Amino acid sequence: MLSAREALERLQEGNRRFASNVRGVDAFLSHTRRAELATGQEPFAIILGCSDSRVPAEIVFDQGLGDLFVIRVAGNIVAPSLVGSAEFAAARFGTRLVVVLGHSQCGAIIATVDELGQPTENQSRNLQAIVDRVKPSVEALLSADTKLERDALIDQAVRANIRASVSHLRHGSPLLEQLIMDEGLLVVGAEYSLETGVVEFFDEAPDAG
Repeated sequence: MLSAREALERLQEGNRRFASNVRGVDAFLSHTRRAELATGQEPFAIILGCSDSRVPAEIVFDQGLGDLFVIRVAGNIVAPSLVGSAEFAAARFGTRLVVVLGHSQCGAIIATVDELGQPTENQSRNLQAIVDRVKPSVEALLSADTKLERDALIDQAVRANIRASVSHLRHGSPLLEQLIMDEGLLVVGAEYSLETGVVEFFDEAPDAG
């Protein structure tokens, strides 16, 4: 199994290929890999990403079958079942890298900004549950002294929401916390640009919270 740093480098290399419109050989070996993976898997990274159809993790990172354990939910939020999914992969497969992958122009962020500006009547409680998990990140920006234009607010809220999910995974799971301390598990944030195809990683060192 790859170390967290080795896994991070592999994702970065894969994204550079994707952004340059080059595909690696491994991405085309699905027919061979399918048989090999029938009895087990060893994903080298866990990706908690947004459900947006424009951000499929395997393609964005130029990886193939069995390489990534992907958890997708609108707004790349963290809820109990999503934490449990990350715990499962980290504990069962020994995967040592977790990436929270957000993206520019995230619909969940935009919906939250709109909701704070003009609350929706009779909102679906399930949709509201997503908005409620994004709200704290947006509200913190709105309460700051600086006045942000809408586009700048959305850009900063995307990153704030990613960082909130990273912090939740680092500090909201005793199992993941133990793996961070004892086994070298790394939880990092990243943002995918819809415009360029480039993934920018940040918060690569555990915070002190």
